[in-house]
Amino acid sequence: MVQSITREAALRVALAARELGGLPVRALVAALVERLGLPLTAARLATVTVAELQFILQTNEGADRQVPRQQIRQAVSLLCGEGLSEHDRPPVAPYVEGDMPGSIRVACASNREQLLDGHFGSCERFLVYQVSPGETRLIAVRPTCEADQAEDRNAARAALISDCQIVYLQSIGGPATAKVVRAGIHPVKLAREDSGCEAKQLLVRLQQALQHPAPWLARVMGVEAASLARFVADEA
Repeated sequence: MVQSITREAALRVALAARELGGLPVRALVAALVERLGLPLTAARLATVTVAELQFILQTNEGADRQVPRQQIRQAVSLLCGEGLSEHDRPPVAPYVEGDMPGSIRVACASNREQLLDGHFGSCERFLVYQVSPGETRLIAVRPTCEADQAEDRNAARAALISDCQIVYLQSIGGPATAKVVRAGIHPVKLAREDSGCEAKQLLVRLQQALQHPAPWLARVMGVEAASLARFVADEA
C-alpha cells in the first residue's frame, strides 16, 4: 500500500484529514483508494469533488458527520494541492499588459516544478508564460482542480487558459483538441525526446521562431509570415 501512494499524495491526504478533524488518515486513504484506485497519485486526488468527499464523511463511521461545508471545500483544495507550501511551486514574475511588445502567451501542461510533463486532461496545473523574442517570463501558475469539478472538464480546462495562444502538452485527445482549438488556442504536442523537459528549455526555441515565424505561428501571432512576404511584395 505504501509503495502505491506517492509522497506528494500522502502529504495532501494527511493535510486534508487534519482539516476534516474527525477522520483518521488511514480511513481517508482507504476511502480514496476505493474511489480512485491505485496508485494513489496527486493527479488522481485532484479529481475529487466536494460532493464525493462529503459522501465519504457521511459513510465513514470514524468521521464527524457535522463537518462544515467550508472545511470540506478546504480539504478538497488541499487534496488538489492548493494552499500547500510546495517547494516545487515556481515563483511568478509580475506582468502588466504591454510590458513585452511582440510577445505571445503560452500555457504548459505541468505536474511539478517548471517541467513540461503533463497531459492536457490530467495535468495538475498550467504554467503560463509571456514569451517575446528577447524574454520569457512566468506570469501565472493555474491549478486545474476547480476546472476538474465542472461538468465538462475539457471545456473548463480550455477556459482556464483561454487567454493563451499556444499550449504545450505531452498528449491530448480528439474531443479535447476540438475544445482547445475552439477556445482560440493552438495545441502543440511534444516530441518524444522533449517530454518532461524544462519548459524554458523548449520556450527558447519558440523565442527563436518568433523572429521568423512559420505560417502557423504567424497566424497565432496575428502577423504576416516571413515565408509569404515575397509573394506580397510581388503583388505590390
